[in-house]
Order: sequence, then C-alpha cells, then structure tokens
Amino acid sequence: MNKDGSSNEPKLPAGGWGSIKEVTTILLEQRVPVEGSALLLKQNKPDGFMCVSCAWAKPAHPHPAEFCESGAKATAWEVTSKVVKPEFFAKHTVRELESWDDHDLEDIGRLTVPLRYDAASDRYTEIGWDQAFDEIGAQLRGFDPKQVVFYSSGRASLETSYMYQLLARMYGNNNLPDSSNMCHESTSVALPKSIGVPIGTVTLDDFEKTDCIFFFGQNVGVNSPRMLHQLQEARKRGVEIITFNPLRERGLVSFTNPQSPLEMLTGSETCISTQYHQLKAGGDTAALMGLCKAVIDADDAAMAAHAGRTLDAPFLAGHTHGFEELATSARALDWAEIERESGLTRAAIEGAAQVYMRSHAVIGIFGMGLTQHRNGVQNIQMLVNFLLLRGNIGKPGAGICPVRGHSNVQGQRTVGITEKPELAPLDKLKEQYGFEPPRDKGMNTIEACEGIQAGKVQALISLGGNLVRAVPDHGAMDAGWRALPLTVQISTKLNRSHLVHGKAAYILPCLGRIEIDRQNGVEQAVSMEDSTGCMHGSRGRAEPAADTLLSEPAIVARLAKATLAPNPKVDWDGWVADYSKVRDAIAETYPEIFNHFNERMWTPGGFRKPVAAAQRQWNTPTKKANFTVPDGLAADPDLKEESPDVLRLFTVRSDGQFNTTIYSHEDRFRGVKDRMVLFMAREDMDAQGLSDGDIVQASTVAKDGVERRVDGLRVVEYPVPPGCTAGYYPECNPLLPLWHYAKDSKVPAAKSIAVRLTRSGQAAA
Repeated sequence: MNKDGSSNEPKLPAGGWGSIKEVTTILLEQRVPVEGSALLLKQNKPDGFMCVSCAWAKPAHPHPAEFCESGAKATAWEVTSKVVKPEFFAKHTVRELESWDDHDLEDIGRLTVPLRYDAASDRYTEIGWDQAFDEIGAQLRGFDPKQVVFYSSGRASLETSYMYQLLARMYGNNNLPDSSNMCHESTSVALPKSIGVPIGTVTLDDFEKTDCIFFFGQNVGVNSPRMLHQLQEARKRGVEIITFNPLRERGLVSFTNPQSPLEMLTGSETCISTQYHQLKAGGDTAALMGLCKAVIDADDAAMAAHAGRTLDAPFLAGHTHGFEELATSARALDWAEIERESGLTRAAIEGAAQVYMRSHAVIGIFGMGLTQHRNGVQNIQMLVNFLLLRGNIGKPGAGICPVRGHSNVQGQRTVGITEKPELAPLDKLKEQYGFEPPRDKGMNTIEACEGIQAGKVQALISLGGNLVRAVPDHGAMDAGWRALPLTVQISTKLNRSHLVHGKAAYILPCLGRIEIDRQNGVEQAVSMEDSTGCMHGSRGRAEPAADTLLSEPAIVARLAKATLAPNPKVDWDGWVADYSKVRDAIAETYPEIFNHFNERMWTPGGFRKPVAAAQRQWNTPTKKANFTVPDGLAADPDLKEESPDVLRLFTVRSDGQFNTTIYSHEDRFRGVKDRMVLFMAREDMDAQGLSDGDIVQASTVAKDGVERRVDGLRVVEYPVPPGCTAGYYPECNPLLPLWHYAKDSKVPAAKSIAVRLTRSGQAAA
C-alpha cells in the first residue's frame, strides 16, 4: 500500500484509450506510422495476413479492425523500418552485445544478411548464402544424427513446418522439440487421456451459445486480447464469467472496446468477470476438486430428497468412465484441506459451483496457469472432470478451450513437429518419400537442454524463437550452449540466442509472415492453424525489409539440399517455387485433415480439422470420456516450502511483451515501468520487514545443491495471495530448475517455484 493508502494496482480497463496510445506509440517508435497503420487493416482479414502474435481464432466475418493491442505491437515490431546491416556487427563484439537487454537487442531492427561468428574478432561477419549452406551442410553430415536437435518456435507456417519435420526425419532423428514443450504440452498429454483429442473442443460459435464461462490461469488482456470481443458480447447477453487466477488481471476485470465510438467517448466499461477468485498459485487442483465436491454433494442431496438430479446422469452413464472413483474421492475430501491448498474459502467455491449448476452450457478456458505446474497434466484433467459432470463437452455452447500462445504452435504439431514417433505418420512418410523414418523417440525441449548440458548434443538448428532466453536454468545452461559445436538460428531479429552460441554459429535471416514472399516473381501464401483447430490462409502485404532475405521454406529447402542425399521423391526446389505443391504434399500425408487443402485454405473463418470429442466420439482406450482421480491436492509435492519465509513464485508476462519479445519495459496494467520487480502481498512484506521499493535478491529453495538467484528485484506491493509472489518471465527463469517440470509432459513448472528473499538495498527514493 502506498503512503496515501492506495494500492499499486491500476484501475484502468483493458482496451480503451490506453490501448490506442500504446499502438500509436509503437508505430511511431518503429518508424512505420503510415505503413503500419495500413497493414493493420489487413491483419486477420480475407486475403490478408494472420497475426504473428497469438493463435486466437479468426472470425468468418471480421471486425473493421480485427487486431488487438498485442497484435498491433507484433506487427509494428516485424515491419519496422529499422534494419541491421553488416556495419553494425563490425562495431560491436558479441561480448559487448551480451550486456544489452532483450528489448534493445531486438529494437535495433531487422537482420538483413546471413552471418557467421568469427571467434578471432568476437564478431559476426557477413557470409554469402551459398557458402553458409555449404558449411552448415558439411558439418551436419559429419555429426551423429541422433545428436542434432531441430527446434522450432510456434510462428512458422504449416508449409515450413512440414518441410522442417521432413528434413529432420530424413536426416535421421525425431529430435523436434518446439515451444509447446514449454507451454501447452501438458494439454497435449492430458486431453487425449481424458477425451481422446489433443486440442480443445470449442469454436467461436460456442461463445454465442454458452451461458457460463469458467476461466483458469489465463490472462486474456495480454495474451489473447481479441478474445475480449467474444467475452464482451457474452457478458452483454448475461453470461456469467467465473475466474480463478492468482492475480486480478485487467482484461478479466473490465474492458472498454476501442472499436466502439460510444464506449470510447463515454468511458464506459464492460465488467468481464462476475466472480473473481484469487486462489493460491498452484491451488487449481484443490479448487477444481472443491467445485466437483460441491456439485456431487448437491446431487447426493437431490437424490436423497427425490428431487431433480444436479449431474447429467444420462451423459455420465452413456459417455463416461470412472465417475464413481472420482465421486468417492471427492466425498471423502475434507473442506479444510481444500481451503488450505486452494487459498479459497468453502463459501467462495460453493458460490462458483452454484452458478455452474444452474447453467446449461459451460465453457472451460485455461492457459499456462494450469499447464506450468508439477501437476499441470492433472490440473487440466480436473477441469475436464468438472465439465463432464454436467455433460459440458460435445454440445453447443460448451467445451474445453485451451488458449495457446504462438500463432501456429498447434498447427506445427498437426503437420509433424513432434519428438514422439507415435504422433507422426511415419509409415505414410515412408511410402510417400521412399525413406525409412527413425522410429525411436526424439528429444523434447527439456531433454534437449539436458543433452546440451551433458555434452550429448552436437548441433542445434532453431527455426525462429529465442530458446536460450526461454528455457529454465539460464546460468547453468550457458556453458552447455557455448560448448555446442554448431548452432544455426533462422531469425528476423537479433536476440540472446545469437549471443550465447555454439563454437560455430550462423544467423540466417528470413522473411517475416507479414512480408510479401515472391518466388520467381510470383507471390506466395502460407497457412496456419488457430487455437480452435481451424486452418487459415495468410498472404504477406509488406515489402520485404531487404532483398537479401530468404523465406523460411527456402531456407529449410536449402539446408536439406546441402545436408541430405538427393531424393527424387522430394522436390525441394519445386516446393519453394510454388507453396501450393507443399500443401498438396501435406494433403497426401494427412488426407483426413487437409483434403482439398488449396481449395479450402481461404474459407471464411477457416476450415476445421476433425475433433472427435466435439461430436462426443471418444478416441480413448475405454471409448468413453475418462474421469481422473487426482494424486493429491498439493501443487508441487517435491518442492515443499521449508519455512514461513519461503514464498511460491509464479512467472507472468507484461502488457509490454509477447513471450521472450519485449516491446517495452512498462506494464501499464500493473502500474510498473521496469521488469526487475517482485509483486508481493502486504502481509508477506510485513512478515519479512520489507517496504514497497526495497531491493531484494531472490534465491531458489531446492535440495540439489545448485545456487540459483536473481539480484536487483524491486518489491512492489500488490494484491497477491499471501505466500505467493510474482515476477516477470524470462527475467526470473534463472530461478527455475531444469528438473522442475510437469509430470508426464515435462513442461517447466514456472508457476510454482519456492524462493527465499534477502534484502539487498534500502527503499528506492
């Protein structure tokens, strides 16, 4: 609390004039006020380009401005007029650039020429495209294929991703980790076991038919602001939105639609959440078990009174397996344990359950607040349990809705980017391309990092992203990155992964999705899959940052040609000359999803891949939707707090970032202007003798003997659940042990890290 008694928490709504100001500011900072504004009108539009930020669905009938603040920032960041020429690297050594922060590295602009690291001068120097591919290919041919990793970020198109996975498998491995391994892999593991599909069951149409929405661990105002349109319309229809989240996020509190002149002129706001429950970080399983218990207890009481059932008994009998086991576990649970582990009162949980029980069609939405825990898979299965109780999967207006991050991360998995051979159509690839695909399991992101630390990885090829910054254990990982014989980064902008590099290091600059991709003078289009499983075409509309850039498909094809033996069944050059031929190949590999791909890719609203659970077809071993009994309610049983001064840290994103990309240091939604902060409850500050503005060091509490700490964090008083503290990703990643991940999915458990604070300075003036 401030000296005047006020809280640091801002009261402004999501959207509104603040959003307009943010968009205007970044367009000016990136020196594209006119060009950028014109491009935004083509974003998420027919024959336009898909947003390069989040993966939220693109409607069949878009708004006049079908973009949000986050999407506009991503567009301005990519089409900036700032470019990086070879002279820049002649002036700056890599060691010097390591001292720059993440924002400043990317803010210098677009990379324009291929670069190779020169150890003698500690600088990147320009190299010709032909020479770069020749050198990389020669090195790759000399490695054991099992010791090479092909990482991909979630932005690459379906066409590029398909070519990339084929390159890796023809090279000889399934080492295809991607960014979903750090985010929604828990979803991809949990949902098939529960309902037989790895993705959500909800479409945009369901938002028009629902009468209740439950939110868990997802910050819509920052991560997927276009969803606020659906939420606002739902609220206007009287739909109740019940939110469970440790922080009160502005997008889930109130929203002023920047596209509504009346709202902008009057300053009116739409209240988004009708109930907002600030549970403890990691208290989700306990809260969900409490919700299930309340519903089951109500049904038991109704049956005893010979009244109408609360549960959907016909659905449970005909479509589910394991209900009685869950019900027995829920009935036996003590409310005191539920309250202790969730941080919520019984009355609050039962109040939320009452809304659920009187609703006919409920959507369950979740984000990384569920997935990034030791029990992340269990969290999601508990949400499925809750929805199944009243048949809220597979009917209009209901279903489960994971909100994924990167704009094509789900699509990459659809076309074969996976380390799990059972998820790839290996027999079909063998038939189609005449080679024997590897059948052994590859490395996911955590396993690749473990291999790098152990010296068992020889090369890392990165299709986009900033993996060095994204993974846990920054300090412990650095030596491993630098010991790699080869790193290759396919990138649009400079980032930390170019500076903490292998002994031989190359940067291959590529076109961005928003740029016009001309092959032999013919403009090409690509495609993506959104969070709801719909495929969309995307056509670049901006002139390229430089005529020296190659497209991602062209780079992948040339890497393949430089590395692999010729294969007459794979026409790499033909694919690059005409991307429609790649789509034909995808359709041949996945006919049940991509039949008539080229003809359907411009379908308004996209064409959806089959989602069996949405039709109540359960592709599980039991042929039914499965209830799952949780192992326990504790968030992280193997990383227990040892004393009252140990806090549970969860990492968050700011209004000024998208994943590892930092657009600005300010977070207007939380009222801070720098990123080295820890948000703390007044109760915990008093217990530890801290004041708002004090500078502290955070150290991880773990028993592996490794010192992990982050210095220079400023304490910010904020309405955080007692016993918890929040800090920004990726600045707090050094506190996250590599081994601290979700059971079964190996998603880093970034939402529950035991830390102890030590004062390192006096209160800031």
